[in-house]
Amino acid sequence: MKYEALFSPLTIGSVEVPNRIAMMPMGVFSPRLMNMESVAYTQEGADYYIERAKGGTGLIITGLMPIINDMGFSILSNPTAYVEEMKYLMDGIHETGSKVFVQLTSLTGRVNHGLTGVIKAPAPIQNVWDPTKTDIGMTKEDIHTYVRNFAEGAKLVQEAGGDGVEIHAVHEGYLLDQFAISFFNNRTDEYGGSLDNRLRIIKEIVEAIKEKCGQDFPVSMRYSVKSYVKDFNRGALPGETFEEKGRDIEESLIVAQKLEAFGYDMLNCDNGSYDSWFWPHPPMYMPKACNLEDVMKVKEVVSIPVVCAGRFDNPELANEVITAGKLDMMGMGRPLLADPELANKFAEDRLADVRPCIYCHQGCLGRIFQGKDISCAVNPACGREKSYALQPAKKKKRVLVIGGGLGGMEAARVAAIRGHHVDLVEKAGQLGGVFVAAATPDFKEDDRQLLAWYKKQMDDLSIHIQLNTQITKDQVSDYDEVFVATGTTEKVLSTPGFDQPNVSYAIETLYNEEITGKNVVIVGAGLTGCEIAYDLAKKGKKVTIIEASETILNVPGLAAANYNMLMELLDYYQIEVIKNAVVDKLEDGIAHVTETIKNYPNVANRAQHMFALGAAGMPKVHEIPADNIVVSIGYHPNDQLYQEIKAENVYLIGDAKKPANVMEAIWSAYEIAMNL
Repeated sequence: MKYEALFSPLTIGSVEVPNRIAMMPMGVFSPRLMNMESVAYTQEGADYYIERAKGGTGLIITGLMPIINDMGFSILSNPTAYVEEMKYLMDGIHETGSKVFVQLTSLTGRVNHGLTGVIKAPAPIQNVWDPTKTDIGMTKEDIHTYVRNFAEGAKLVQEAGGDGVEIHAVHEGYLLDQFAISFFNNRTDEYGGSLDNRLRIIKEIVEAIKEKCGQDFPVSMRYSVKSYVKDFNRGALPGETFEEKGRDIEESLIVAQKLEAFGYDMLNCDNGSYDSWFWPHPPMYMPKACNLEDVMKVKEVVSIPVVCAGRFDNPELANEVITAGKLDMMGMGRPLLADPELANKFAEDRLADVRPCIYCHQGCLGRIFQGKDISCAVNPACGREKSYALQPAKKKKRVLVIGGGLGGMEAARVAAIRGHHVDLVEKAGQLGGVFVAAATPDFKEDDRQLLAWYKKQMDDLSIHIQLNTQITKDQVSDYDEVFVATGTTEKVLSTPGFDQPNVSYAIETLYNEEITGKNVVIVGAGLTGCEIAYDLAKKGKKVTIIEASETILNVPGLAAANYNMLMELLDYYQIEVIKNAVVDKLEDGIAHVTETIKNYPNVANRAQHMFALGAAGMPKVHEIPADNIVVSIGYHPNDQLYQEIKAENVYLIGDAKKPANVMEAIWSAYEIAMNL
């Protein structure tokens, strides 16, 4: 086997795990996946985990389960039903040879986001999502209740057949992390002040669990090595020089040793806090294996197993550091949503067959915080493993797919898997559509891998592809089913001076436009415009963004981790953003911009300005040097052909229906093709 160390067994406490790949815990709270009365996973919720175990994942760590009912439920809500109903999950995972830990949580403290009940932090402190609010502090009685509930919850997991529990968490700025970090913990009793005091509740939790469940019952700790917090609600970027306000690496190594001494059997590590949310939930802007260097320092000072997660999806790198004794286990979360067979494909050295996570967070993190089922932008069957399983078609049909972007290729892939004969025609000379342009920045390596995966699927499924081919309405009559995935056209501006050669649009810029000038103006502050701005600023350009509306990055489905990191990057690279503004003209290398000043309320909900601006606001004129202008103001659906051939057997999908995002394109194609 190529990755021998990665696929060797590992002992955690008294439990042997068959390999060194762990599924990281991610929240699963929707009623379809969790029975809200028993708080056990439903069959569909359990199948979501079992599918990853079948795919070869050695250790499944389920999403956090509250030990208090601030979400309206907890593991103690209905103990008898919980134990009974969880056995389907436990048995299903054990039948594959894998092991399962259940993550138990004391919830959020200052990071609460719309939870019910009275949310308490270790001591009064500002809330992350609304810094104008202060969360109240916990009493000693509260602390003792939490400790007792952790132990009782762990006992229920043990009775249900679980192999261990994980404590959530001295990690990501959640409640226990707030106790552990002096910047957040302002208590003056025995649970605050010194490091030992701040860790007291964490010590009491594992001691109570071991007393209740026995010393051999494994207890893991979800642990953030370094906080990367430069202030309340401000996270530090990779490589940035800053003063650590959270847990620095020196204190972290001391804490790790204490956690081992307390009795924890494993440290499941990454980095970050809610103030730096892009570390524990790294977007595509973060480096690969972004937490590995810090986590390996922990392994140097403890003897218990250490796991690393965070864009850590390279089996060769994992095998190398495990072989060298620098790490014990490879942790993956979202990559296992994208491809539940990931571990088996690693074991068989079939890396080209891995459907990659693109770290967009649209189908996972974004949906969780919308109160929806956890799923995946590139894998519509995630969380719906049985109901969305592809079945052979009862009647084989001739299927035509017009357009070879992501939506078109997904429709072709699904139809071919089900046994239909598929022809795909694409007017360009390559597959991928506008996603080829979107994947060009250097931080989009996973987008490029997704394109490669789709192209391989087209080859493996023997889909008949015609490039450089235009289809007319007279050519579709020979087909039983037709998908129209003709994509979009960019919106253009008639601004005076925008007909000059130094003005380009987003797609052509990403494809092949060389930006030679020093001063660049980006018109439009959606996701594409801001990513282009970041990419150019990183290359040394002086970039200014002009946005007509009141906000930037106001993109449906954009997760907070991605939003926050991109906003930090715009600040770090000193990209000026002018909102409520339009470019009036481009003349002699100068962009003439009119900004409308508005009297927004300040943080106290009072006037920012001492004067009334009037209904139209007060204009402010800017003259901005512009060697190049890039326009990124959105797209029109290209549905002309669909309108010509519209019929019951013709389906409009992807951006041709409504310009949206990767998830919309892939999901719409999958959901139609799975039912043909």
